Amino acid sequence: MTQYDPNLDPADRRETVVTETVVTPSRTTESTETVLVRDSNTGWWIAGILGGIVLIAVLWILFARGADPQTDEALLEAQLDAAAAQAQADSALIQGQVAGAQASVDIARADAARSQADAVRAASEARAAEARAAQPVIIERETQAPAPAPGGVAVVTPTSPQN
Repeated sequence: MTQYDPNLDPADRRETVVTETVVTPSRTTESTETVLVRDSNTGWWIAGILGGIVLIAVLWILFARGADPQTDEALLEAQLDAAAAQAQADSALIQGQVAGAQASVDIARADAARSQADAVRAASEARAAEARAAQPVIIERETQAPAPAPGGVAVVTPTSPQN
């Protein structure tokens, strides 16, 4: 006896699956199920047809795009508009950087003026403190007191001392 059965298709596979086994004291029952599995090329045919359709669609999109000159002009205009917008953005960025640099220069000048004013104020305070700390200078001289007025009334002149 051979394992080749001429009545069976060689592409078919039979699988036996045991689904249920019942064991009782008097008897054992076993259910088996035989599944016939056939190999099929249908999946490959479907995949090939879908691949062909996708290829045709891609070629149609590529070649149909170059046929319309208005879309090319619109694309060029859009690219020019995008370039102009980028140039404006770059210009605004540069102007912002220049304004920031000018503000930094103004702040530096204000700080320099403030520090110079602080230095002048400190020098002035130092001279005042030095003047306060120095010994007072007393100038003495002898002067003649004017003679009293003959009528007994004192006469005040702008050059007379005001003691």
